[in-house]
Amino acid sequence: MRVLLIDGHPDQDRLTAHLLNLYQRALPAHHMIDRIAIRDLRFDPNLRRGYAEPQPLEDDLQRATQAMLDADHIVIAHPLWWGAEPALLKGFYDRVFLPGTTFQYHKRSPFWDKLLKGRSGDVLVTTDTPVSWLKLRFGNPLGKRLSHQVLGFCGIRPLRVGFFGPVRRGGAERRMAAWQKRLTQLAESAEALKRGRKA
Repeated sequence: MRVLLIDGHPDQDRLTAHLLNLYQRALPAHHMIDRIAIRDLRFDPNLRRGYAEPQPLEDDLQRATQAMLDADHIVIAHPLWWGAEPALLKGFYDRVFLPGTTFQYHKRSPFWDKLLKGRSGDVLVTTDTPVSWLKLRFGNPLGKRLSHQVLGFCGIRPLRVGFFGPVRRGGAERRMAAWQKRLTQLAESAEALKRGRKA
């Protein structure tokens, strides 16, 4: 199985990179691994005219797109800022998740083709908000959006969205052993997602 790891933090040496490292180390040895840090890519994150006019992909985005298309399982790690992913990662979604590449609308119906079908995913989200509060009080809006309007919209399923927090005030240090165990379980079960996926 080919796994693509995407670090969506705009800064280096942050918790997201550490979580991805733990996930990567727990993957079975026979997996092929590609890794991208969004901060290292050179691209314009502004989809300037929407889909009204094609915006040529920069070389880094072409390579990232190909890595995504080649992957069987995609893992994205990012912090939760103002209830969503950082702006640079959102810009990456805008520029790479394009009609004809990751989805295709039907001309005469409200439906669409999910061109990333056949791929599964994990999203690792660091947060300062208690996870129970995110889910019970706020209704898990990020998980719903990624599952229905972004990654799932393009066919990535099953999609597991996991929250790691609270981080501040020593929260990450206190929880790291439990998080490492959880990440190991996620990595070791990734291949089973593909085998167990409904057509």
